[in-house]
This record gives sequence, structure tokens and C-alpha cells, in this order.
Amino acid sequence: MLSDASRPVVEATLPAVGANIGEIAKRFYPHMFGAHPELLDGVFNRGNQARGEQQQSLAGSVASFASALLETPPRTPESLLRRIAHKHASLGIRADQYQIVHDNLMWAIVDVLGDAVTPQVAAAWDEVYWLMANALINQERGLYSARGVRPETVWRPWQVVSKIRETADVVTFIVRRIDDRLVKTSLPGQYVTVKVLMPDGVHQPRQYSLTHADDGEHRQFSVKRVADPGDPVGEVSALLHDTVGVGDELTMSLPYGDVVLDDWRPAVFCSAGIGIAPMAGMLSHLAAANSGLPITLLHADLDESSFALRRQVVTDVLALRNAALHVWYEKGAVTNEPLDGVYDGLMDLRQVDLPVDAGYYLCGPLPFMQSVRSHLLERGVSPRDIQYEVFGPDLWQADLD
Repeated sequence: MLSDASRPVVEATLPAVGANIGEIAKRFYPHMFGAHPELLDGVFNRGNQARGEQQQSLAGSVASFASALLETPPRTPESLLRRIAHKHASLGIRADQYQIVHDNLMWAIVDVLGDAVTPQVAAAWDEVYWLMANALINQERGLYSARGVRPETVWRPWQVVSKIRETADVVTFIVRRIDDRLVKTSLPGQYVTVKVLMPDGVHQPRQYSLTHADDGEHRQFSVKRVADPGDPVGEVSALLHDTVGVGDELTMSLPYGDVVLDDWRPAVFCSAGIGIAPMAGMLSHLAAANSGLPITLLHADLDESSFALRRQVVTDVLALRNAALHVWYEKGAVTNEPLDGVYDGLMDLRQVDLPVDAGYYLCGPLPFMQSVRSHLLERGVSPRDIQYEVFGPDLWQADLD
């Protein structure tokens, strides 16, 4: 909660900071990386930097947190903080690194707003920053403690034992542990960070959803090729597709992620494209547990050949006692699978019956998730019953709606 001294200052300056937060974030990152180039090696995703997504996400998070301090003083935006904390834990972020971010962010605020940043204004926004930072540090400390690790020990080596071509642009990796540490079991829906050494000597991290239930020795994740190999946005997926094979080693983090299946009530999975990845992981956990919960999977894709993990997903749905699978194909309602429904075009929830009191899980392109969520809200589904997974920085933050 903001102090009585800082509250009116933040309230008065939030419009100015909010209007310029995008520019502040844009200046902040180059300044920080100039002073601390080591953060580009294994910590920050330079693909997100190239697209500007990291800047947008930081700007939105800070502005949303400050607004929440003013509008709902007794509580902080827990969903936002939880999502960030899990991403940070999967990267091994340390508490001392928050001081580096603070120093460079405050520099950027002064650089953009100039003389408007009086000592009183600087002190108030300093308080906002540390309220948010300390909340994240505490959450991350809990996440590390729950896994019995420190930030530097979230990583371990794994060996590729299988590489499966799912579609023209999606490959599945199955890896096994090669050290003596116990495998920390993942929860259905979580992801790992894969840290890869690039040709220029810099490590780059990327998060990938776990697409199969753990067995104590193995993990499975799927990678969609993104953009061109020379583009930092797609450099890691290209390297994994083209150069990593059976027998090679990969460095991976422990599983993290806040979008986790509630295993006590009906569930509806809504996915599009590679958004099937976390849904496949959840289905695999349910099938392994021989669950009898009512499960509905709704998936949209170009056509059946583009449906990544299709055989695994169909097999798991058939194995479950109370599950249904409906698909929408843009190129026509043609299938060779034993589906409960196949439809032409984009996903239209009006074509299916939805269970009462279900939990909803969304993953796919942002416009897809926005459309599905809006339709669910129109049908009376509570926002608290809708969870969504974003691949990359969360530029939507629908939990704050």
C-alpha cells in the first residue's frame, strides 16, 4: 500500500507517466544493457526486444500496478504478479537484479520527463517500484523454495532421446535426465525455459509448454518454427529445428507457470495453432490419472495436417471416459479422425454446447483469445473462470479487466 505522502503524488503524476511509459521503457532497456551486457546472455529474450514486446509488457505492467495501488489500495494485482513471478523463476532471476532494473528505470523516467521529476516525484515512484519489486521477490522466493532450489540451480542438462516431426513447422522433443538429481514433477499446463547457446556465443532463453505428463525420467515439449533463421525473433526455434538432434544436450529450467489445470471440475480447452501445446500437456495428465471429469477440447487450425500433436491429443481424448473433441479447419471441414465435431472456418462457440460451472483455458494468437474470451463473457462465464496462456510477454493482461 502506498504511503500517505506518496499517494497524492502518484495520483497527480500517473497520467504523465502513463502517457510516456512506452518511451520510458524504450529508453530503459538500451541503457540497462549498455551498463550490464551480461543480462543479454541467458536472461533476456532478444527476440522480444527486437519486436518491442518486452518494452510494451514492462510499460503495461508498471502502469497497471500503479493504477491498482490507487484504485484498490488493500490489494495488488495478484494475477499479473503471479504470471511475472513464474516467468522470472523459470529464468533464475535473482533478488539483487531488481536493483539494476530500478537504477536504470529511474534513469529512464528522468530522461523522458526531465524537470518534472522533482525529488518528491522521484521518491513516490521509487516507492511504487519497490512495492512491485518486493512483491515479486517474495513470490519468487516462495517458488524457488517450493522446488528446493536457488536461482542458479533451476537449470540442469537433459539429453534429446527423440525428435518427432509433428507438422511442417512443429517439432516435438523428448528429453531424459542425465544427472542424479530427482526430476521435479510438473503440473498440468506448465512450461520450461530452454537456454540455448547461439552461434555468436550468447545464450538465449525461450519458454516452451510441456506437452506430456512427466514419468520421472523424461520431459516433452514442442517447438514451432518462428520467422526466419537470421531474425532474432526466430533464431532459437530455427536452431532447435535445424541443428539439435538425438543425443544432443539441452539446458532446461524446472517447470513453472501459473496457468494450471483445476482437477476438480469440468474443463474446456480452447486453442488455436500451436496453442494446443499446454492443452496437450493437460490432457496427458488427465489421461495418466484416468480422470472421469467432463473435458471438452475445442481447437482451431488451418487443416488437419497443420494440427500439431494431433495423434497424441486424439488418443488421450479417446482414453478419457468423459471427453469430447471439436475442431474448426479454415480450409474445410475434412477429417480422418474420430472427432465429436468438425466445422468449416474459424472457431464459433455457438456451434457447441458448453458445460455448466467449467473452468476455461485459452491459448493461441492474441486476437483468437480475445474473441473467445469475449464470447464466453457474453454467455455469462465469470472472468475468474477463464485462464489464458500467452507465449511471450503478456501484452493483453486480461486478468486486469
